[in-house]
Amino acid sequence: MHHRASLSVCPALWRSIPCQKAELRLEFTLSCGQSFRWKEWSPGFWTGVLHGRIWTLTQTEEHIWYTMYTKECCPGEDADASSATAALKKRQKCTKKIVPCPPPKILKTEHVKEEKEIVEDFDQFVGGNDCKKDEELLRDYFQLDVSLKELYLLWGKSDPNFAKVAQDFPGIRVLRQDPTECLFSFICTSNNHISRITGMIDRVCSSLGKHLGQLDSEIYCAFPTLQALAESDTEAKLRDLGFGYRAKFVSESAQTILSKYGPDWLERLRILPYEEAKSALCTLPGVGAKVADCVCLMALDKPEAVPVDTHVWQIAKRDYLPQLGQGNKSLTDRVYREIGDYFRRLWGSHAGWAQSVLFCSDLKKFQNSADKPDPSRKPRKRTQIKKETLE
Repeated sequence: MHHRASLSVCPALWRSIPCQKAELRLEFTLSCGQSFRWKEWSPGFWTGVLHGRIWTLTQTEEHIWYTMYTKECCPGEDADASSATAALKKRQKCTKKIVPCPPPKILKTEHVKEEKEIVEDFDQFVGGNDCKKDEELLRDYFQLDVSLKELYLLWGKSDPNFAKVAQDFPGIRVLRQDPTECLFSFICTSNNHISRITGMIDRVCSSLGKHLGQLDSEIYCAFPTLQALAESDTEAKLRDLGFGYRAKFVSESAQTILSKYGPDWLERLRILPYEEAKSALCTLPGVGAKVADCVCLMALDKPEAVPVDTHVWQIAKRDYLPQLGQGNKSLTDRVYREIGDYFRRLWGSHAGWAQSVLFCSDLKKFQNSADKPDPSRKPRKRTQIKKETLE
């Protein structure tokens, strides 16, 4: 996949948000199993769907760079055009293809005029006056009002194990996702692994979601609405898409929300206390404590929620509570509560954020990403790393 076009054509199509890597690392945050809509199609360039639009994100040491695409924005064949203004006019006529561009860099003198012309056309390209709103959407999505560096320092003081892990895994934030997308994505995580979940989400979006456009050879669609998921034939469609027994949970949960609570019910859960919101979610078909905690943490503004699957259970036993649940072959409700309560006491109000850092650091895909891995950390057993399973 090619995400780069001529630098003299595309720089002004990007905007940036000041953000140090200590506050956000895209490669960790977007691929650790929180959201399943982002893909690194080119090194350091992440493309996905957010708020009904296609975005590409990348970062430097001090900034997050972003650009968006519409059906009218199609630089494909024009990437090497000598005239920036002509290229933009051609893009506005073409609706077949969309190709992303590299982030802004210092232009040579002969490109300054071209850049000025592109900036003048930028309002027509991405909506102009919405630039401030776009930045607000990203800041909200990454919850950039929360100081991650301060949280890391706080957790490190109370937890020596976290302090060691954090040296190699900075910038892991919890996303603030759309509640509908988050809920139904995590219903699909039961006894599943990240790559397969990603494929399932891609298929349900392509089948039931609104078509947004094509970027290179990839077609992008919005996440299905509650109404689409509640249709009478949705379960059969999802089974055909490989959802298995989860198809029934998705369909029945969507129907339950619309028939009993209304379309804005999930958003209303944001104002409820954590335990009340969690209990409400657990009334839905296919939603247990882990799925409910994931939604509370990643969509409902409950940073104290600590999702506990068998993976987190292993971390807790290995590094914190060696006697916890000893002899149990499965994660019981009692052990689940004890783990969550222990981490809340240890890490405080944002315990779910700290848990996300340890979860991410222990994924096999990141085992070789740390510059200086700690040799004192015990390796996971071979049977534990066969697949990164979310249960």
